[in-house]
Amino acid sequence: MAGRLPALLKDAALTALVAAALGLFIVGFKTRDIGQGLFFDYQLVDLAIAVAVIFFGRLGLQFASMGLKWPSFALGTVLGAVGVSPIQMPSTFLHWFVVIAGVLIILRTIWPWANTAIATVRHSERGKAFGRRGAKWFGAVLLVAAVAMPFAPFADQKTMDLAVLILTYVMLGWGLNIVVGLAGLLDLGYVAFYAVGAYAYALLSTQYGLGFWAVLPLAGMFAASFGLLLGFPVLRLRGDYLAIVTMGFGEIIRLVLLNWVDLSNGPAGIGGIPGPTFFGAVFAETAPTGRQTFAEMMNIPFSSNQRLIYLYYIILLLALITNFFTQRIRRLPVGRAWEALREDETACKALGINPTNTKLTAFAVGAMFAGFAGSFFAAKQRFISPESFSFIESAIILSIVVLGGMGSQIGVVLAAVLLIGLPEWFRDLGAYRMIVFGLAMVLIMAFRPRGLIAHREPSVRLHPVRAGP
Repeated sequence: MAGRLPALLKDAALTALVAAALGLFIVGFKTRDIGQGLFFDYQLVDLAIAVAVIFFGRLGLQFASMGLKWPSFALGTVLGAVGVSPIQMPSTFLHWFVVIAGVLIILRTIWPWANTAIATVRHSERGKAFGRRGAKWFGAVLLVAAVAMPFAPFADQKTMDLAVLILTYVMLGWGLNIVVGLAGLLDLGYVAFYAVGAYAYALLSTQYGLGFWAVLPLAGMFAASFGLLLGFPVLRLRGDYLAIVTMGFGEIIRLVLLNWVDLSNGPAGIGGIPGPTFFGAVFAETAPTGRQTFAEMMNIPFSSNQRLIYLYYIILLLALITNFFTQRIRRLPVGRAWEALREDETACKALGINPTNTKLTAFAVGAMFAGFAGSFFAAKQRFISPESFSFIESAIILSIVVLGGMGSQIGVVLAAVLLIGLPEWFRDLGAYRMIVFGLAMVLIMAFRPRGLIAHREPSVRLHPVRAGP
């Protein structure tokens, strides 16, 4: 250890230096307007504390990676004790930052032993049976919690709006999981089908007076048609080439919507989109002539939260349909063909599976659910524009699938909560919000590189598995 200590100190110092250079413009200072012009408000003490924690944290992680358990454990314990001690720091966030750093070092110290123990238990017969039962119970608990959430004491308007947004991305993640997780086709233009569904509902509802429930299946059909249209040019492409073509397709759709003013109203977007109704009743304080409000129909006082609760149950139903369809189709011949295509396309051909039809069905089915989600998005927002469907949306949806675990349905739910909910929950942290978000992503990639739920039961087994005692 003594011989390698200078190298470890140098590595930790370089890490702290890079953190200081990057954090200087994020945390080190910010501008304020006091009415007499802008001036700099420096936060160099905050930055210095954070850089010091990063230095010792990097050193502790290096000790842990070398198998020096006691030095790394002691360093993590000291950092954690400093974080919870009454030592004055400029902000509460720094206390948490120091505590988290200490906890991470301790976790990294015990992680190899814990990971080996978990793997041993998981691969045993009892572990496999417990894992299957645990996944079912965990899914059931999530479902019950989702159904009961609007009646929780904390379910205010902001919380419900965030829940609707998270469920929308859950549905999009499950739809893209068909293309990426099951069929193994890297699609970076998935937002194009999302846009097709949104504009289908916006145009048909504002120009032809069709309702949400009438347009919903049509939006899915239009998006599936575009999925087939995308599928033909990429039949012979794989890997990075497939990703480039699909990304280009997504940008083509966005630019068409941006420049075809007669159809999409261009960059001005489409406004006044009607929301979904409940058996003809509208969710508003006053109804149009010849209509009635939901509150009048139910004979209850009007609340602005009623519309959000209704939208929440709609997207929850659509997401559950997506999940149910995906689980069932995996067990059908087409679902098994998707998984075979993902593993080895050449072997697929040798087995008599048609890769052309397999790819086209994967693109079409995945696009269909994106169209459903896009139709819901337009009905919720009541205004859409091409800027709502940029490439970053495709990147976020793909990140949800990858971070959740390729092909894992529950993993997509957890990843959507982290990727969509985490930045909103930590919005009050201001300048530190994106640091927390980035730290969470680094931790996931460091501890779960294959995704949050990397293990997934195969759809077909050569030998049946005993249920276990």
